[in-house]
Amino acid sequence: MSTDPFLIGWAHTAFGKTAPEVGVEELMAEVSTAAIADAGLAVADVDAAFVGVFNSGFSRQSFEAALLGAGRPELAGIPASRHENACATGSAALHAAMDHVQSGRGRVALVVGAEKMTGVGNDVVNDALLGASYRRTEAGAGSFAALFGQLADVYADRYGDPRQALSLIAAKNHRNGVANPWAQLRRDLGVEFCSAPSDKNPVTAGRLLRTDCSLVSDGAAALVVTSADVASGAGRRVRVAGRAQANDVFAIANRADPIAFDGARRAFAAALAEAGTDLAGLSLIETHDCFTLAELIQYEAFGLAEPGKGATVLAEGTTQPDGRLPVNVSGGLKAKGHPIGATGVSQHVLAAMQLTGEAGDMQLPKAERAAVFNMGGAAVANYASVLAVA
Repeated sequence: MSTDPFLIGWAHTAFGKTAPEVGVEELMAEVSTAAIADAGLAVADVDAAFVGVFNSGFSRQSFEAALLGAGRPELAGIPASRHENACATGSAALHAAMDHVQSGRGRVALVVGAEKMTGVGNDVVNDALLGASYRRTEAGAGSFAALFGQLADVYADRYGDPRQALSLIAAKNHRNGVANPWAQLRRDLGVEFCSAPSDKNPVTAGRLLRTDCSLVSDGAAALVVTSADVASGAGRRVRVAGRAQANDVFAIANRADPIAFDGARRAFAAALAEAGTDLAGLSLIETHDCFTLAELIQYEAFGLAEPGKGATVLAEGTTQPDGRLPVNVSGGLKAKGHPIGATGVSQHVLAAMQLTGEAGDMQLPKAERAAVFNMGGAAVANYASVLAVA
């Protein structure tokens, strides 16, 4: 029998700005038992829970693993742990849950990723996100967006201005997000709007416009991870055929090449190798477009294009929903939103829905194998997984 972990249930909130009284506790409560029910299981079947919340100053309430049981008292007796790895927090929780199941320590694990970002001022949000950089050498940038603005300058100096490519990525993801009922910004903004600074699309940092940056969001998502024997009795299931984590040097200045995203390359290649497939075997990718520049560089790190040639992928329409390898059919972080702890879990939920034919207006005609990539920091903690129809 396969020892691969399986995803058999999930739940997802709308992403966006919630009411002031809604906190992480309420967000987790909305999805936790819903995912268990979606899996056709009972709370008593869950062996352990893995909670992903970044926090970093968004809330004075920490100890988020215990918040799971506070929001849903019936879950309070389940062993729970909180996981954090910057913007890859959700994937960190998911990978820990898969380790738990694959090791034989348990047969059913609940994964919940959540974040409440809009309850504090912009200055607090900015400082919390800057905490995902190496403050000793990078705090002077002033914001995480500014760090990616600097990387955009490096890219431009080496390969030419990526402005048009960034605009095409933004427009693609916003157009895709219209079909996502959970997306924060369901509006087709168009390439022209995403191409030039304006009152409604001002410069955020350096070469990056507002449309190049992911959104400040609240939201949660949950998954149920099980062993093969439990999954065999499920109404539907998705197999995790391969997965990997790879880290890179924290300080960008200390890397051999700051725009190579070498950790992303290694994680993605290792996950595909474990799954016994390659790019040609994928039906779609859900990837971490915290900034449009990140998606552009990921095209090159994943092997869709040679270094500096990511724009060709866009010119050829490769990553469009009707292209050879659709990327971010969900709208990505760009349109869907980026509640930090929820993002990695959300990406897997949306990929799984494609494979089970449950993606509604987002559904691709053929989806048999999906890759998910989620990164923490400026491609420091890199998680990749390959999901397959079971």
